[in-house]
Amino acid sequence: MSTVDAAPSGVTVHVSRQQKRFVLLLSAAMLAAILLVSFFAPAAEDDDLSPSSYNSGSAGVKAAFLLLKKLGYNSERWEGSTSDLGGVDAPHTTLVLANPVVPPEDQADVADAIEDFLDRGGRVIATGVNGAYLIPGGETAEPTEFYKGLCISTPEGQGRLALAGQVSMEDPVRWKSDTVATRVQQRCGGDAVAVTLKVGQGEAVWWSTPLPMSNRGLKEDASLKLLLASAGEPGRHVLFDESLHGGTTSVWDQARGLPIRSLLIQSGIVALLLVLSFGRRSGPVRATAQVVRSSPLEFAESMGHLYNKAGATQVATSGARRRLLRYLHERCGLSHEALRRPPVEIAEALKHRLGGNWDTVAEHLAQSMDGGDRALSSKTVLALVKALDSDMEALGKHLKSQ
Repeated sequence: MSTVDAAPSGVTVHVSRQQKRFVLLLSAAMLAAILLVSFFAPAAEDDDLSPSSYNSGSAGVKAAFLLLKKLGYNSERWEGSTSDLGGVDAPHTTLVLANPVVPPEDQADVADAIEDFLDRGGRVIATGVNGAYLIPGGETAEPTEFYKGLCISTPEGQGRLALAGQVSMEDPVRWKSDTVATRVQQRCGGDAVAVTLKVGQGEAVWWSTPLPMSNRGLKEDASLKLLLASAGEPGRHVLFDESLHGGTTSVWDQARGLPIRSLLIQSGIVALLLVLSFGRRSGPVRATAQVVRSSPLEFAESMGHLYNKAGATQVATSGARRRLLRYLHERCGLSHEALRRPPVEIAEALKHRLGGNWDTVAEHLAQSMDGGDRALSSKTVLALVKALDSDMEALGKHLKSQ
C-alpha cells in the first residue's frame, strides 16, 4: 500500500493496488469507448446541396472562401441587396454568384444591378442556369451529350481559364449564347461549360456548375487553378453573395457537415467515465473507526478467544449453573442447604415451594455437573448454557404469574 500526500484536512489518504487497478481499467474503458464510437458511429448527414460559404458539406464552398483569404485575397460574404453593389469598388472586386436563386419578380432588378457592377469594371463568377441569366446576353440550353459521371473538360484556346488544364465538371447545362464578346474556355464534348465575356469595363465568368469551387471539387489541382484564374489577381476583394441562396450566419448552419451526433455521444461517454473515476475518490475523507481497547466488547471478545484456544468449555457451563443456583436462592427462596442436594431433590423443593413441574431444571443441572471431568464440544456447551438461561427465564415468568 502506497501513501499519497496528506489531504488538506490533515488526514493521510492511502491508495491501494485495487484502486490503481480500477483507474487503469477505467482509462482503458474510456479509450475503447471512444474508438468504438469513432469507428461505428453513423456517418454525418451531408444533405445540404447549397453552394454557400457557410456550408462545410461536400456541396458547400466554405473551403474556397477560407482558402482565398490565405492566398492573398480579401474574401468576404455579401448578404446585402444586390442594389447596394453601387457602393462597391467594382474595378477591384470579384462577385461570386454560385447557383443563385432569384425570385422571378426580382430577376430584372438583380440583372440590372449586376450589369451596372460589370459596366463599372467589376468581375463576376456565375454558375448554373440562373447565374447565366444574370449576365447580360447570357443564355443556356440542354446539354448535347449525357454523362453518367463527371466530365473531364477539354481546354480551348490560351485563355487563363483554359490554362488551368482539364477540370472535373458536371454538364447539367451548356452555354448557348454565341456573341463576339463570348470566349469559350472549357468544353465537355461539344458543350461550352466555362466561358468568359466582356461586359462594359468588366468581365463575366460562367461555369456550368459550381463543382470546381466546392469543398468536394477544390481538392483537385485543376479546379483550384480554375478558381484562381476566374477570381483574378491576388489582392482583390472577393464577395461571396449569400443573399441569393439563403445565406445565414447562424451557428448551426455553419456547423452543417460536422459529425455533431458522434461528438455529443463521445463527450457524454467521456464525461460519465470521468465522473465515475473522480467521484469515488473525492468524497469526504475520514479516519477508519477503531474500537477503544478498554471497551466491554473488546474484553468479551478477547476472553472468548482465550477460552476457545484453551478449550475451557466447562467454565461456561459452571458460570451458567452458578447463575441459576443464585437465582433459586435469591428469587425462589431455596436455602443454601437445599441447593447442595442432588438436582432431583432441588426440583422437588421447587415443586413444593412454587408448584409445577421442574424436572427440566433438574435435568439441565445434572448435565452441567456431569461434564466436569470431560471436555465438551462448543456446540454442546452453547446448547446447555442456553437451556440453563431458559430455565431461569421460565422461573421468572412463573413467579410473576403468582
